[in-house]
Amino acid sequence: MEEGAKLSVIAEKLGLKNFTPKINLEKKRVLTAEVNRPALQLNGFFEHFEESRIQLIGMVEWSYLQSEQSRSERTHSFQELMEYDLPCIIFCRGFTPEERLLKIARAKNVPLLGTERGTSEFMAELIYTLNYELAPMTSIHGVLVDVYGEGLLITGESGIGKSEAALELIRRGHRLVSDDVVEIRKTSSRTLIGSAPPTLRHLIELRGIGIIDVKSLFGVECVKDSQKIDFVIKLEDWRREAEYDRLGLNDEYMEILGNQVVCHSLPIRPGRNLAVICETAAVNHRQKKMGYNAAEELYRRVNEQMSMAEHK
Repeated sequence: MEEGAKLSVIAEKLGLKNFTPKINLEKKRVLTAEVNRPALQLNGFFEHFEESRIQLIGMVEWSYLQSEQSRSERTHSFQELMEYDLPCIIFCRGFTPEERLLKIARAKNVPLLGTERGTSEFMAELIYTLNYELAPMTSIHGVLVDVYGEGLLITGESGIGKSEAALELIRRGHRLVSDDVVEIRKTSSRTLIGSAPPTLRHLIELRGIGIIDVKSLFGVECVKDSQKIDFVIKLEDWRREAEYDRLGLNDEYMEILGNQVVCHSLPIRPGRNLAVICETAAVNHRQKKMGYNAAEELYRRVNEQMSMAEHK
């Protein structure tokens, strides 16, 4: 798999205009989420210049080029800049490069793109998009559902009932993110974002029924493109001899891309309503994040009761 993010994907997500359509954006890759405004480079200073970064032309750079440089000087400045292997140059605020610059860009194979948006606002979204596209990624066999705003990843062996549980959650008003395969990206040291592969988006496989389109059957409000993963429920066959946590004083964790995610092992038996259990687990997880733990409260009450009994 090639490194970096496709420039074509970034251009599509941000709605960028392509001034150099003959340059294939599919073959251009961005390797870093950092961006650069080349004010110093347009003045000839290239020490410590990072050519792997996307270059942004904003109001400051454009004003300098228009007022401080003649046409031939502008051409020379861009000629020098494009001697480097740049991923692209983006013109903000609706600025349009002149034909001389386009000719240099085509000769040097450097895409020139444009946006109507302000430089600072656009830069913030560009960096966010780059961080997402360049984040470390892994795929996990499971189902990801948004339950009361909490990202629930349901895992377990094939055929154990993950998709059926997700379908019941969808019928109860929650939102499907991905079924069968969940692509997980680590966008920061504490954040894991899950999404569906494009070919599987909004689809669920139900054994005996086949493939169903959740978006078409239940409406657009029942699907979501991506979701932060907050906790995991691992479905497993119930075993009489196994010991299961009944209090929840000590959390178990599952490691995903180096991050520890709270994981609950849920034994499957006839008669257990998985959707209700998943909803309760989501609310309980949110409550813990807000500082209240029912198991710790029970432990406190028991200790208080024992202490009172000792003093009688």
